Amino acid sequence: MDDKGYEFLNKIYQDLHLSKEVMHTAKPSDNKNEKIAKYMERLERVTRKAFDKNRSTRENDIAMLKRLYYDKYVITGSNVPKSYFELQKKIALERGMGYLEYMGEIKKQEIEHIINEQKASLDSWIEYFASPDTENYPTWYKYYAFQGMLKLGTYDKEKGSFNRRTSSTVKPFIELDREALAFVYDALRSSMTKEQIEDEELDKLIKNGSFGKLYGYALKKMNEAKKDISNDDGVWKKYPQGSNPEILYNDIRNKGTGWCTAGGLETATQHIKGGDFYVYFTKGSNGEYSQPRIAIRKEGYKIAEIRGIGPNQNLENNMEQVVEKKLQENEFPDRDIYKQKVEDMQMMTYIYTKWQNNVELTKEELRFLYELDREIMGFGWRKDPRIAAILSTREIKKDLATAFNCNENQISITEEEALSGGIICHYGELYLYSVTTAEGLQLPKYVSGSLYLIRLTTAEDLELPEYIGGYLDLNELTTAKSLQLPKYVGGDLDFSSLTTIKDLKFPEHVGRNLNLNSLTTAKSLQLPKYVGGSLYLIRLTTAEDLELPEYIGGNLNLSRLTTVKGLKFPKRIDGNLNLMSLTIAEGLELPKYVGGGLDLRNLTTAEGLQFPEYINFELRLDSLTSFEGAILPHTKEGREQLLKAIMEYRNNPPSLVESLMQEYQKHPLNGDGEGINSFEVQGKVMDGGNHQHLR
Repeated sequence: MDDKGYEFLNKIYQDLHLSKEVMHTAKPSDNKNEKIAKYMERLERVTRKAFDKNRSTRENDIAMLKRLYYDKYVITGSNVPKSYFELQKKIALERGMGYLEYMGEIKKQEIEHIINEQKASLDSWIEYFASPDTENYPTWYKYYAFQGMLKLGTYDKEKGSFNRRTSSTVKPFIELDREALAFVYDALRSSMTKEQIEDEELDKLIKNGSFGKLYGYALKKMNEAKKDISNDDGVWKKYPQGSNPEILYNDIRNKGTGWCTAGGLETATQHIKGGDFYVYFTKGSNGEYSQPRIAIRKEGYKIAEIRGIGPNQNLENNMEQVVEKKLQENEFPDRDIYKQKVEDMQMMTYIYTKWQNNVELTKEELRFLYELDREIMGFGWRKDPRIAAILSTREIKKDLATAFNCNENQISITEEEALSGGIICHYGELYLYSVTTAEGLQLPKYVSGSLYLIRLTTAEDLELPEYIGGYLDLNELTTAKSLQLPKYVGGDLDFSSLTTIKDLKFPEHVGRNLNLNSLTTAKSLQLPKYVGGSLYLIRLTTAEDLELPEYIGGNLNLSRLTTVKGLKFPKRIDGNLNLMSLTIAEGLELPKYVGGGLDLRNLTTAEGLQFPEYINFELRLDSLTSFEGAILPHTKEGREQLLKAIMEYRNNPPSLVESLMQEYQKHPLNGDGEGINSFEVQGKVMDGGNHQHLR
């Protein structure tokens, strides 16, 4: 199949095999297919390395890879055409905003907005093709689709086609529709395997080979399927883990959902293998419950994602009520995390309805819409598009002055205004790349976007905003003496060069990752209560009296920690927990929930070890031979997950499963005298003492 794919690429890009990029990895004596194959292998290797979740430099590697793509494909300021600014002036006038001249800082701000929008849209393609959801796609197809996407401008729904993208196109890159992408792949694969293509138009498009025409045709098919929606009344259907994936696939394919599960049987198989799958169907024109509107996908015990069929897979208006009711069921032990999303989407529906009917928004609604107190949580893979739709019609300074009870001249939207002094709120990002000293620096009290101070090496005299809605980048800072951090940081907080933290109090809330990779001691360390992403402490060797956040939404890397004396773990970690240097577990009370894997590879005894109620992925116990003395999960589901996690890591000694089954027999659930004698794990029954690894 790959050879056919390489032939296809050579047909579409006739000089690709001679390009500098390909010849960098190939030999002159290689034939065309061999040259392309080696290049594809290199692309896959580089991408996998950058996105490897186990690498401590993962975030930096991803950022570097993305920068390469930005430099090559994202518009530059000099290429933004004059006609764009003329159009913006016309729009501002029509909205009653008066005559707006795009000069100096205002023009610079608008160009930054265009560039950031293009970067964000390009990110969605890069991240998707690097995700496990696309492992069923060969690299040649990812290359073909990505290169094809780069040439496409805006989509005409009526014609089902795209216009041409140029170096001066200001629009973001085209929307990623996972189902349409899979439709194109299935069509090409069928053609390459000589299957008959009954659709004559599709057959012609395959022979033509244009990604834009094939993708446009697929989107047209998806949009036609959505017209079959008649109402919101529906029913839920459950597809149990390990059940026949063809049932799920056939129920949702070619229905215009945009879900990757609907795009190919291989993806549906992968998802059903990982956990239960739920779909909410409403009636189609045939009167049957056949139109998928909401999907809930689980990985093990936890919810992996909830998706709708709105733009960027967000829920449609009012569908959040359907989700809220469904989550009340006992099948979703992690439902509380999604309650905030439900509430936020209900509020967005309420505000959107007011906006459509020209009803004035209250101060509280404005604070919510502008995300002044926290980020709006949604169900899609990008922000709810209703936010941007409403904000595009608003007078920013007027709204924010209302929200902060101040004058409009105390609101800034440009860098020049932000640094003028006396500013209460800056709306947008602050890129202070040229700032090397904090002397005389007067920052706003509130920054809605990110604050970049990447060249600042000392915090002396630095007074940071009280609230930063995006990232706070201080990665060159080596000392934090006298530094007072914001109370809230919505994005990453990067202190990767910081070696000491004496008297440093962290924000209560960090919305994304907290990087403290250079820190070697936890003395006086007061971490946030909430870290929405990963917490990196890879150089920490002791953690006496360290109190970790109450919640960590990503990974917790404590890979050099040799003792857990006095260490209090969060109740929940949604990513991986790395404790690879621990050899004894006395007093180790692990989190109740570990949403990823757990690395205890050097642990030699389980005495005193309290296992989580739920471990969602692999449990690495390479050096452990017995569970004797361990405190086991108190629920049947937790014990099933523990057994599954042990079995799925191939380096665990075979005696471990037998030892665990013996402990289950000795310590039955509910005091009923019966242990758990067998489990069905990914379709295979494991009886006590009769086990095998699944890989």
